Amino acid sequence: MGKKSFAVLIDPDKVNDDSMDQLIRLATEAKVDYFLVGGSLVISNYLDECLQLIKRACDIPTIIFPGSPSQVSKYADALLYLSLISGRNPELLIGQHVVSAPVVKKSGLEIMSTGYMVVDGGAPTTVSYISNASPLPSDKNEIAVCTAMAGEMLGMKLIYMDAGSGAKRAIPESMIEKVAQSISVPLIIGGGIIEPEKAYINCKSGADVIVVGNAIEKDPALIKEMAAAVHSVPVTV
Repeated sequence: MGKKSFAVLIDPDKVNDDSMDQLIRLATEAKVDYFLVGGSLVISNYLDECLQLIKRACDIPTIIFPGSPSQVSKYADALLYLSLISGRNPELLIGQHVVSAPVVKKSGLEIMSTGYMVVDGGAPTTVSYISNASPLPSDKNEIAVCTAMAGEMLGMKLIYMDAGSGAKRAIPESMIEKVAQSISVPLIIGGGIIEPEKAYINCKSGADVIVVGNAIEKDPALIKEMAAAVHSVPVTV
């Protein structure tokens, strides 16, 4: 990756046409790198429409962040094919992938195999409830490092560490730094990032992509500051 990237996470259950118009306008002005679209549940039927709105309005790439195999849409550019490597629930390691493989293969989307690691953010999250798996302890850097290394050696093209939507605390910088030093694939960090300073520090610690959802739902104007903070971090080769 040539630069640090900023992604806005959109949960189709929490937006409508008006809020999407505002989000897209702000994201375009801020030169946001990606839209991640999806959520742990997605109970509305707004996924396709949400993606089409983005496509019509701008050329920011759209990536599905699926909470289940049914979250596939031909209107996206790519799909994070998540394997929950931090948990021990076989359904989310490989089981649901077996069921969804034909649909995903047929979708024509770019499939990005992703080692997904949920880290304890100090509050119960939808992810940990739905996955029926305990998050990684936030003070055990060595467990996170070994998990990320295993994910890369198993062939994952990305490692995504997530404190979860509505996390009380973000992933510690020391954990991000140690994991980043131990893998060569891009590292995505999300959950609990509510200030531009935190996004900046995470990038300095080794994150390649910062994902923010909840904070932007509450204050869409944060997009500009978050994007500027992430893009201001120089990339060391």
